[in-house]
Amino acid sequence: MKMKNCKPAHFNWRVEGEVAVITLKRPERKNPMTFDSYAELRDTFRQLVQADDIASVVMGSAGGNFCSGGDVHEIIKPLLDKDMKGLLAFTRMTGDLVRAMRACPQPIIAAIDGVCAGAGAMIALFSDIRFGTPQAKTAFLFTRVGLAGCDMGACAMLPRVIGQGRAAELLFSGRTMSAEEGERWGFFNRLVPADALEAEAIALARKLAEGPNFAHMMTKTMLGQEWSMSLEQAIEAEAQAQAICMQTNDFRRAYEAFAGKSVPRFAGD
Repeated sequence: MKMKNCKPAHFNWRVEGEVAVITLKRPERKNPMTFDSYAELRDTFRQLVQADDIASVVMGSAGGNFCSGGDVHEIIKPLLDKDMKGLLAFTRMTGDLVRAMRACPQPIIAAIDGVCAGAGAMIALFSDIRFGTPQAKTAFLFTRVGLAGCDMGACAMLPRVIGQGRAAELLFSGRTMSAEEGERWGFFNRLVPADALEAEAIALARKLAEGPNFAHMMTKTMLGQEWSMSLEQAIEAEAQAQAICMQTNDFRRAYEAFAGKSVPRFAGD
């Protein structure tokens, strides 16, 4: 399946080589999410499972901000009029987005500048790697609007990334995590200047795209699956995963390149 010419209606999409770059629309409002953008992003990440022309994904910022969360007028206000069935359909849809992000085999790099709040913070959290700028301001602000902090998997994922106590503080208070805190706590892999943010994220995405993509898929799969395994189960699962990867042509290419004192050219098969 080819996705280079994908033309989404509710977010921006471009492809550089084998790297897809996604940014949300409406930078004048700090790129809020809508019902439509939730659904279209979910469907796009689901389609990436079958995409053979996209090897990595960058979730970028636009207009100096990443995402301000759910649009107050287009999401929050309409939710007040929904019954329980309608509310549950919406909250399950938001969860389906981050599920699709975890299920897509391509590494996802979030490039975060400025405001990264609510659903935007969750999109960043469920990315595989996060770059931020010194101006990045991340907030899981669900309690600020009278909701629980357990939104879209936050209570499962955030403690794994930054630790239980730090996650509890952010999810109870809804306060903003500074860029410096985010880097120190392990939320951000690194901080880079705003004018270099997207370029650095794309550079890493390209480097990953040039690597053994089948093996990257296996790595991402095992990072997710091993959460619920015992150590013994994980060791055995990794033995099986590695044995599978040893049957790939990329494994053979790596050996032949080493033997020939050259750089391997991986093809993902």
